[in-house]
Parts: sequence; structure tokens; C-alpha cells
Amino acid sequence: MQEFIAKHQDKIAGTLSGFDRLVFRGHLRSISHPQGMMTYLWFNQVLLKNFGDHVAEVTERLKEASLAEAKAYGRPVKYLNSSQTDKETIARNILAQDGVRGGLVCVLSCLEPCWKFEIHRSRQTKKLELQLRSGKCLFLYHYQIHPVFGFLNARIQTWFPFSIQICLNGREWLARQMQAAGLDYLQHDNCFPYIANWTKAQCLMDRQLRTQWPKLLNGIAGQLNPIHAQIFHKHPLSYYWSVYQHEWALDVVFHHAADLRRFYPRWVNHAMTTFSSPDVMRFLGKRITLSGQIRQDFSGEVVSDFKRRAEGVRLKHSVNGNSVKLYDKAYSPKGSVLRAETTVHNGHDFRVYRHKEGDRKGPWPGVDYAGEFPTYTAGPSSPTKPQHAIWTLLPPSTTPPPWTNCSSGWNNPGNGAAAGCVPSVP
Repeated sequence: MQEFIAKHQDKIAGTLSGFDRLVFRGHLRSISHPQGMMTYLWFNQVLLKNFGDHVAEVTERLKEASLAEAKAYGRPVKYLNSSQTDKETIARNILAQDGVRGGLVCVLSCLEPCWKFEIHRSRQTKKLELQLRSGKCLFLYHYQIHPVFGFLNARIQTWFPFSIQICLNGREWLARQMQAAGLDYLQHDNCFPYIANWTKAQCLMDRQLRTQWPKLLNGIAGQLNPIHAQIFHKHPLSYYWSVYQHEWALDVVFHHAADLRRFYPRWVNHAMTTFSSPDVMRFLGKRITLSGQIRQDFSGEVVSDFKRRAEGVRLKHSVNGNSVKLYDKAYSPKGSVLRAETTVHNGHDFRVYRHKEGDRKGPWPGVDYAGEFPTYTAGPSSPTKPQHAIWTLLPPSTTPPPWTNCSSGWNNPGNGAAAGCVPSVP
């Protein structure tokens, strides 16, 4: 990556590396299984025969409390007939129409598939049993302008066990940071063709890695369910937060659109004709044989595709739903953006080393195949090395990299922030 920037540094205005889309999930783990739910019922002295009435009453209270803010401030509350409806487009239209500057934009609701608790009579024992089964229930989507993250959406399942999902964007977040810092910029969708000081912007983005996630996410959860403490006052519970999906993007911004338009077709051709399936697997953390071939025990799919979209031409290499992508994101008179992106939408495909829960200083217990990455770490980061995306997609150069004050490299997203590494490009 350093060599690529060094080779084209006279044409590059700046670079920006950090979070793009982030999706967190919150679970009340101790009641996410029948035995734990039975404990909750015992604390609240609820018999299985009364389970349906109890949870229906709690659900109604939750919905009323969750919608109270929208009703108090006259914000739209809409029920959608299909869960496939583009909710963000609806929310963005309301945002543009009403000119909301902060706080709640709207609440959208719809029936969606979920895991929920139900009572069934066992044929063998002839007794009532509590079971966790797939079904459908009402979900509430809150769209808001958050004081820290900017535009985001958060949803809650209105039936036990009340799972939560929060989706935000690192670039929206950075825009809020730059506004607070008085840093001038031009935003196009979720990228920045122009920033007055790229080094300062990167420092602001590096701060996102040191976020105290549980505190902020719990605050959003409290808006979704203001009566959480009342529901669980006899059996206190808190949400366990993890990263469900995330994207790490590296933007290289060119001074002139002509330069990017001239080079980009060559890079796309190079990436499509040079790399093989083993290369793609290596980019995304898969082991290959010493001879560079695919291991016989590999089970999955490796795909490379090319697509022309309204935003530009997108090249994508993927393995089992996780990918590295390259595309010309935006063209403007003030700058043109080349984006390399690592997307992790299938965390189960990665092996993740974890400390034993409750013992962060202890030795690694081994390897866990984990679909979600806990937020008690310094911050969610890709199991691969996202900054390698352009390096792997583009031809190398031998020109020395233009980096200064950098002692520990730029390969890991955490290293740059820790070492104070900044690009010394014009």
C-alpha cells in the first residue's frame, strides 16, 4: 500500500482509512435459551400456563414506551407491509422533507422472522414446555441523528428475548467529528472528495478505534426500550454487544478526475487477470498449501466479479460472503475517490483467538470459530488486514513510501493510531 501511494503521490490529495458500515447486535444472553428464560419466569413468579399472557403484556408495554418519544415530538410512525421494503430510503426522504437536524427522525415497524419463546405441550411427558422456535414478530426501527454517530438506525425485537441491532457508518461519524473540530470538507454520499486537512481527519478517524462501545450502545438501547430496567427489576440483565457485520474502507483521493479515469481501467484489468482463487483466499485469511494451492479440506465458494454501477466500476473478490472490493467511488471538481474496502459479512468463516471470558489478561484458550466479535476489545477490526486491499489488487512499485514518524508499520488498523503514523503526501 505504501508503495502504491509513493508511486502516485504527486497525483494524490490525501488518504483516509477507517470504518465504513458497522452493524452491532445486542443480546440478553442469560435469557437467550429456555433454561435462562425459565429463571426469569421463576424470579417473576410466572407459571408456564400464564406465559403467553405475561409476555404479550410486556410486549405491549415495550411498544408503547418505545413509541412514546415519536408521539411526543410528532415524528412519523409507519407500519410496513413487507420487511423487504427499503426502510433507509423512506427514512432519508422523511429526513430531507422535515429537515431534522438531530434526534429521532421516524419509527418504522414490520413483521420479520425471528427466534422467540413459545409454550408447547410435550407428547411424551404431556407437560407444558418452553421452547425457542423460529417465527415472526414485530420489529421497531428507530432512525435518528445521533449526537456522536450521526445518521443511524436501531431496531428491537418486541417479543422475548428482545434482541437489538444497531447499524451506523464510520464516515457519517467522521463528518460529525470534523464539524465539531471546525474542519472544512466536502461529502459525497459516504466519502469525502475534499478535506482541508487529511492528516487531522485521519487522526479523528483513528479515535473511533478507542471508543467505549458498550456505553454508547447501551444509550441507544435505552431509547429503544426505556422500560428495560422495569421489565428486569427482579432479575437484572444487561446487553452483550458484538459486531455482526463490518466494513473497513481505505479511500485514496486524487487531485484530478482525469488521473483516476486514466489509471483505473488498467488496475481493474490487472486485478481480474492476475489473481487466482488461492490469492483471493489468502487475502481473506484462508490457509493454502505450501505450493500455493487450495487445501483439500476447503469447503466454500471463491468468486471474482466485475460490475458497472452508477457510482462507478466495482471489482470484487469474495470468499464465503466476505470480500475485498475496489471501485471508483466519486468524481468531483475538488477530488476523485478510489476506494478499497474489506467487508466482513460472515464472521463464522474466520478463526478468532479470544481470551477466556472474564480473564482478559490470561493466556489464549485456543481458537474459536466466531460469527461475532465482542466489543470489549479495543474496537472491532477486520480479522484480515484491510489496508492490504489496494496492495493486493494493484501492481506493486519499488519507490520508497512517503511515510514519516512511523515506527511500527501501517499494516494493522490499530498500529497507525498507536504509533502516530501519518501520510506525508501532498
